[in-house]
Amino acid sequence: MNSAVGTGRRSEGGGGRGERHAVVVGGSIAGLLAAHALAGHCDRVTVVERDRFPEATGSRPGVPQGRHPHVLLEGGQTALESLLPGFLTELEEAGAPRVGMPSDMVLWQNGRWLRRWPASTHIYTGSRAQLEELIRRRVLANPVIGVVEGAEAVGLLGDASRVRGVLLRARSGDAGAESRALEADLVVDASGSGTKAPQWLAAIGAESAYEETIDTGLAYASRVYRGRKGTLDGETLGHYVYPGPDQVNGGGALPLEDGSHLVIVSGLRGDEPPTGDDEFEAYAKRLGHPLLDRWLEEAEPLTPAFGYRRTANIRRRYDLPGRRPAGFLATGDALCTFNPIYGQGMAIAAMSAVALRDTLADRRRTPTTRRVQRALLAASRQAWDISAGADRGMPGAVGTAVAAGPADRVAGWYLRRVTERSPGDPVVGRAFRAVLVLAEPVTALFAPSVARAVLLSRPGPTPAEPPANPEPRER
Repeated sequence: MNSAVGTGRRSEGGGGRGERHAVVVGGSIAGLLAAHALAGHCDRVTVVERDRFPEATGSRPGVPQGRHPHVLLEGGQTALESLLPGFLTELEEAGAPRVGMPSDMVLWQNGRWLRRWPASTHIYTGSRAQLEELIRRRVLANPVIGVVEGAEAVGLLGDASRVRGVLLRARSGDAGAESRALEADLVVDASGSGTKAPQWLAAIGAESAYEETIDTGLAYASRVYRGRKGTLDGETLGHYVYPGPDQVNGGGALPLEDGSHLVIVSGLRGDEPPTGDDEFEAYAKRLGHPLLDRWLEEAEPLTPAFGYRRTANIRRRYDLPGRRPAGFLATGDALCTFNPIYGQGMAIAAMSAVALRDTLADRRRTPTTRRVQRALLAASRQAWDISAGADRGMPGAVGTAVAAGPADRVAGWYLRRVTERSPGDPVVGRAFRAVLVLAEPVTALFAPSVARAVLLSRPGPTPAEPPANPEPRER
């Protein structure tokens, strides 16, 4: 199979024979970081974006969940710093809250309050728009990377053996508008969960990928508030109720860069949170404890509530055998979409870009399209196992990947014991958090000290009421 970045033809826009040109469809975080990774291996990279990028920090229409909570997990932080050295310093200087887990949060899981031990990991909870703007500024400063804004990809050039570019059409609203060809040696689909790649591939005689799906019907609504009494500041930056089979409603308040808090409430199919002002706040009473409800009574709403319902887990198996062309890759949500409630998407976008960069740079093996695509899928595997594994056990879950095999059932039994013990056992809690934030592999849950606690110990004591302060660090 040909190398993923092609054989070096002349591409549109000049540049001379031998120029290697890559096109990335989608200017999201995943697309921008993929372009950055490719810039070290191509002469020219073009990012094609349906929207016009905002001149400053602001939500884009192409990010439908942009108004909702986003967190940057530790695995994503490590990947971003590898790709864009100094980025985390820029993020903190921009005011993005750095939240220690579990010390800085009041957390409820499986009917129990978590003990607020000293932080073993940190997450960033600033707005998605702020993070994307900082990434965009860094990435597009590279002269190798260009942008075509206000245009959408409507098809692929080439055939079932090799992709040779994309067909673009200006977003004029006219479905009959003329399209133009943009030749490339490599096309990367980073167009998000609404990708049209199955249709594009079928049109050139290739096969689309088999889709694994798990959908709980979870929906959520979010609204920005500013507290009036300082309840969420100082040593308590936010609080959150994790949903689960026994507590299907979830929600909480996470700090933003301007000192306000983004409040989210969630429910399952048939019990979707409303977006009316009074109804939104009434829905918060379903979280099993009045902590959030009490805070909302004294907080000032700054925005309307916005809803979101597209939360299915979808994994497109381009790694499986099939008639697929060289020179076409998928990344980000176009490859693997996770239930957003677990906060994994931005981290996986960054981790996938690292996998793309490193696989192309591997001098020991030719970076074929299939090999690179497998590396991208591997970068998302742990997040899929977490998100899909949790959603598989939720009531009402449907999809092609809901059925659990014998290995899944054994793993599920062990993980239930992990989640039962993590709120009150520091060893289990530390390992569990490291896996959830994608900082350690799942095997960390089977380390001898963790396995002993999981298999031989009872769940430890936890606070009867929300812990008001973090626990002191042991000396």
